[in-house]
Amino acid sequence: MSCFCSVQEEFYCEVLLLDETKLTLTSQQQAIKYWLDPTKTLAEHKDLITTGPPYTLYFGVKFYAEDPCKLKEEITRYQFFLQVKQDVLQGRLPCPFNISAQMAALAIQSELGDYDPYRHMPGYVSEYRFVPDQKEDLEDSVEQIHKTLMGQTPSEAENNYLNIAKTLEMYGVDLHPVFGEKQSEYFLGLTPVGVVVYKNKTQVGKYFWPRITKVFFKETQFELRVLGKDGSETSFFFEAPSKTACKNLWKCCVEHHTFFRMPENDSNTLTRKLSKLGSLGSRHRYSGKTAMQMGKDQSVGLPRPDLEVVRTRSKTYPKRSAQPTARNVHGGSARKTGKQEKWRWMASMLKVYLKKNNFKKSKNQIYSLSSYLRCRQST
Repeated sequence: MSCFCSVQEEFYCEVLLLDETKLTLTSQQQAIKYWLDPTKTLAEHKDLITTGPPYTLYFGVKFYAEDPCKLKEEITRYQFFLQVKQDVLQGRLPCPFNISAQMAALAIQSELGDYDPYRHMPGYVSEYRFVPDQKEDLEDSVEQIHKTLMGQTPSEAENNYLNIAKTLEMYGVDLHPVFGEKQSEYFLGLTPVGVVVYKNKTQVGKYFWPRITKVFFKETQFELRVLGKDGSETSFFFEAPSKTACKNLWKCCVEHHTFFRMPENDSNTLTRKLSKLGSLGSRHRYSGKTAMQMGKDQSVGLPRPDLEVVRTRSKTYPKRSAQPTARNVHGGSARKTGKQEKWRWMASMLKVYLKKNNFKKSKNQIYSLSSYLRCRQST
């Protein structure tokens, strides 16, 4: 887990009115997120943090594990689960409808446990958010799938969630917007295996770390030099939105290459080699451990015994109200009214009461039943 901040950029435009006067407009837009250097203080991040105090910082996963299910500790898998769930919700990890429903049902199982018709009334899924622009048909599918997940513990449900997420194309991809030839919009995605190039949401190139021989930046220009199968080198040039964004792309590229691909003894050497490829005297080095070093580290016994995992509740929203449906052929409404739903709920509560109390027709028990229903309705 690392810490990052989001930098605001100002955009200016001029509007020419009908009377030929000019109106200048200024707007601010959330730009690229920049990871903070843990070896520096906040005061030393003046090039990134231009407002505050107070400061708003976020914690997130910087290097996604190729297979998060193999993480040794439950607490780490839980943190990965929260990050991936946030990626799906915010649209960074697109999912097809059926996959979204499966993953959302596993998230519900992790949080609410087994489906219980007496606790989980119709529409309970609508109190949670899983995907952007969530619709009722997805919530209905999630409810049906949730019924089939009986017996899965929170840890098992989260592990199954990650097992699906790791197969998605955009899992763990760190996207950076750039411009290519003729100012065409592209995205460079840094992944555990290399650099992926996207255009119009379609993958148009993929370059593996062992074949990348040079990463270079100057001003807003970013160069990626790749070794071909025939031994020849080809350079690909991209324009970043700003100098700061270009340098950030280069730094992230160096860090991903070092973290994922370097043997334990060669990491520092290669980091120095890559850092010298930057311009204007930039000397960035990745100071943390590589993935291989972390896997071989015996200083910490994993998993740690007696480590308690405290799970937090997700943010909830008002339950979606019942929507009217089409009228039937006889002209009657097929919509279930609120009154019908109320009596349906009361009938289910009555069955529970009768089962628990061996109900007999007596005046005292009738009053007791009425009190029981009022009490359940108020909860």
